Amino acid sequence: MSAAVRGSTFRRKALAAGVLTVALVGGLAGCSEPSGPPAKGAAGAEEGAAGAGGAGAKKKPAAAPENPVRLIGDGSTAYTGAQPHQRVWKKLKPGEAPPQFVVFSWDGAGEDSQKLFSHFRNVGKKYDATMTYFLSGVYLLPEDKRTMYDPPRHPAGRSDIGFNDVEGIRDTVRELRGAWLEGNEIGTHFNGHFCGPQGGVGTWSVEEWKSEIRQAKSFVKNWKTNAGLRTEQPLPFDYDKELVGARTPCLEGRANFVKAASELGFRYDTSGVNDQIWPKKDHGLWDLSMHLVPVPGRAFQTLSMDYNFMVNQSPGTTQGDPGMHRYWGDQMRDGLVQAFERSYHGNRAPVIIGNHFESWNGGTYMRAIEETIATVCVQKDVNCVSFRQLADWLDAQDPAVIAKLRTLKVGEAPTAGWPTFLAPQPATPATQQTARG
Repeated sequence: MSAAVRGSTFRRKALAAGVLTVALVGGLAGCSEPSGPPAKGAAGAEEGAAGAGGAGAKKKPAAAPENPVRLIGDGSTAYTGAQPHQRVWKKLKPGEAPPQFVVFSWDGAGEDSQKLFSHFRNVGKKYDATMTYFLSGVYLLPEDKRTMYDPPRHPAGRSDIGFNDVEGIRDTVRELRGAWLEGNEIGTHFNGHFCGPQGGVGTWSVEEWKSEIRQAKSFVKNWKTNAGLRTEQPLPFDYDKELVGARTPCLEGRANFVKAASELGFRYDTSGVNDQIWPKKDHGLWDLSMHLVPVPGRAFQTLSMDYNFMVNQSPGTTQGDPGMHRYWGDQMRDGLVQAFERSYHGNRAPVIIGNHFESWNGGTYMRAIEETIATVCVQKDVNCVSFRQLADWLDAQDPAVIAKLRTLKVGEAPTAGWPTFLAPQPATPATQQTARG
């Protein structure tokens, strides 16, 4: 693979490096602040004594709230009932073609002055696409509390993507809250985003990964206390239950992370690199690796991520030739759509796409992603889902069916069609039991 793989950066990191982020081409409209979780702690109105019961009639008990909010810990998170807008998956019927799944995901999700988080929430609603937002825990930790983070193999208070301020935390929590209520998933991109051989995540042990995961959870579960925002509405989920998957920084350290995650109840990992084939399980987790996709006009493939297209197009800079921005964005969009088409008309393997909330090269990759969503999510038999929803569908299937799907190569459609390929298998003769009188 020609391009180096890396994970997210945040606005502060870009500024520290002397890179000026620019406004997204055409501008992005932020969305209005979402309503919070359906807090219905107050009882319904009591019925009066007047009426059939007369003046001496007893009052009926107040109606119980439909979805009572139960605060967790300091009230940073809360149990508000089942997540809205979730689908109930069923097993494929014999001979039925599998749906085409597409997963759009965001590394280090946070809301800053570019308002890309809020924008893509609106995009998702417009095209009926739920997504996965991988939150970096330090985005909910204020700068003045930085020493609360004790990263493996680094001094306390160190983070390669910085921390946040109170206003940034408030904005990010608002978007996380709204995203979850709209049916999206909140995963993790961990914390300090350390890459490379000097203490990077690729050097971490299983126990060090467990420490990083515990801290990522802690920053989400205690953001009100840490940021002094006690009057804000809680995140409407229990993060211990919500967090079931991740993508590691720079896609490094996967081997030990998967071992740690399997012991902590995770359900999937998306830190690997793979071809567009059906997934399998690794250490009990679904391996939903990033995909290699075409680069139109070039003789190689690259990872299905905005960063990797960028480093092939403008090596060494996030602000390449402005005259090439339109072409580069079109090249990424067309490469992703080609990858979609070869799955859609081929083996129907899920298409996995990763992104960052960045305005690299004039925001051309944000445009490319939005145009890709608009192109693929509206097509027949296509489901644009979160990783958690994809894992739910996979778990609902007969393992033998998934194994059969895995025999199809990249872009390979069943020769005789889906009804034949996934036709019912001959039943194995049952062992006859001797009746006992």
